[in-house]
Amino acid sequence: MGAFRTASTGLAAAFLAAIAAGCSKPAYDTSTPQQAIDAVQAMLADGRPELLPTMIHIEARDIVYDDGVTEASAIENVRDKTGDMLAQLWRVTQKLQARYPSEVQKELELAKSGARARGFGAAFARFLADPFSFLEEQRDRLVAEDLGDGTAALLVDGEPAFGGVLTMVETGDGWRLSIPVEAARSSGYWPDTRHEWAVVASIMLSAENALADFERKLDRGDFRTLRQASEQAGLQLGGSVAVQSVIYASMKEKGPDAPAAGGG
Repeated sequence: MGAFRTASTGLAAAFLAAIAAGCSKPAYDTSTPQQAIDAVQAMLADGRPELLPTMIHIEARDIVYDDGVTEASAIENVRDKTGDMLAQLWRVTQKLQARYPSEVQKELELAKSGARARGFGAAFARFLADPFSFLEEQRDRLVAEDLGDGTAALLVDGEPAFGGVLTMVETGDGWRLSIPVEAARSSGYWPDTRHEWAVVASIMLSAENALADFERKLDRGDFRTLRQASEQAGLQLGGSVAVQSVIYASMKEKGPDAPAAGGG
């Protein structure tokens, strides 16, 4: 399978790795599994999406790369850049909601009705209307069940979330969502090397820069409608991360000896 054909898979895996990179302590009570879930909602209510990556735990291996960077440091770099990107995304969506309130409301109502978005512009307009709505909508369906051994089951409507793959773990900083890294690594797209983590960081930085550039155009009043603005945002985001995603996919295909190509 060629690099271009696997770019989207590489991007998805890279974004998952980026979201999973956080482990520092936010200023929210996460002393129980349920309070940790509540903290995620509180972060969104407070307009602090940059803290979301801190709520997912990943065990860094005791690895020091050739340049002296540890895997823990490489992961921390990705976490920081992911937080910056999410903060920029939040700013953009807040401005879109203020600039096009009626159109945003229409997109949200269509999303709730289950109506399918037709076309690229429509799909991205629906996403930008409220990209964090999924987390908010799941709150009443989500329950964390403490298993008494330092882990907790995450249940959606009483059933294991994502087939039991996504769980919770107690850390020195409180309870966090936990992704089974070994299972993710077996997929072939989880970052394994210093260069791969650097490209993941670069993808996040590229997305943040694209959103910042779009925000400047939005502030200038370049767009008449939400649909027009969203289409431009989608094109900029797609263009900014496409090259890095192809690089990442290519690196994973070639194996751990593939050369670095920018980032972190």
